Amino acid sequence: MQWVLQEFEDIQKLAEALDRLEISYSWHKVVPFVGDLIPKPVIVDAKSVVMFGSYTLWRNAVANNYWPGVFKLRPFVYEKAWQEFLLNGIDALFLTLREIPERLPDDGKDWFIRPVDDSKAEPGKVKSANKIIELANKVVRVDEDDIPNGSLRHDTKLMLTKPVRILKEWRLWAVNGRIVTYSLYKEGSRVVYRCEIDDDALEFAQRMVDINPGYSQAYVLDICRTENGLHMLETNCLNAAGFYDADLVKLAAAVDSLTQN
Repeated sequence: MQWVLQEFEDIQKLAEALDRLEISYSWHKVVPFVGDLIPKPVIVDAKSVVMFGSYTLWRNAVANNYWPGVFKLRPFVYEKAWQEFLLNGIDALFLTLREIPERLPDDGKDWFIRPVDDSKAEPGKVKSANKIIELANKVVRVDEDDIPNGSLRHDTKLMLTKPVRILKEWRLWAVNGRIVTYSLYKEGSRVVYRCEIDDDALEFAQRMVDINPGYSQAYVLDICRTENGLHMLETNCLNAAGFYDADLVKLAAAVDSLTQN
């Protein structure tokens, strides 16, 4: 597999894992929003190229027909196999930025919001209804032709759910239907990065992968523990998700061994 890496501090940790595995790679800068690479990589086989860095890289991967390139994902909230396991997924609101000013009550309530797709246009966070409406109005006031690729747009659909007290949060990496590594990244309100997971949480995550086998050959799965048990938070693009304290040697070995079906 030919590895194409963007010059990020976090990606440097991946490069160190590749060094340990004696897997070669090349470094590049990425033109924001467009995805062009500087310098342009010399590709030996377009059907054996994987890219890590910003989410914008998917444009470059698609334009050059790289495989696996970047693993683009379907919106996880629409996956029927997972819906009953999502945190507040049943009670979620789905509204575009254009719809929010008229349809979201400005009643002082807090909502956890995130884009339905995996665009990274807005990180998941808790905001008051007033702040969400302000954000929507700010976006809608801008002419759509003036909004750059990768930013929130008038038709960007957001998922809004009621905030829930979360006890622990983990990120797990699934490759070829198997969880290959994981990291704790939040304990209560504290951000903590440790390569550890509770046994039942690991079993739950593997079950989520097992019940939706056609989702993607490789992706990131975030899960959490609440007072009501284990839940699925979201999926993320494996090529552009933070590593926290994952075992990157295991991750790199698993990705490097992928073959096209």
